[in-house]
Amino acid sequence: MFANLKFKATLMGVVCITVAPMTAFAVDDVKIAKECEALTAKAFPPRVIGNPAAGSAKGTGQEEQAYFKKCVANKGKMPESAK
Repeated sequence: MFANLKFKATLMGVVCITVAPMTAFAVDDVKIAKECEALTAKAFPPRVIGNPAAGSAKGTGQEEQAYFKKCVANKGKMPESAK
């Protein structure tokens, strides 16, 4: 019985050690994605506010996606003059 408890405790410790660093990276990724989403919305404002189906007033969908991907690659740091 003691061996079974010891095994479960060891397994739980290994799982915690493995999963804990992953959550820190996930939090950083979410922050970067939210920041890039805001920058993309600023660079490509919607044609009709509140209606994403109306499209963007500037650029195409592919340009908007490329901008977002570039923003994520730069970790949320985009020059103000870039589009």
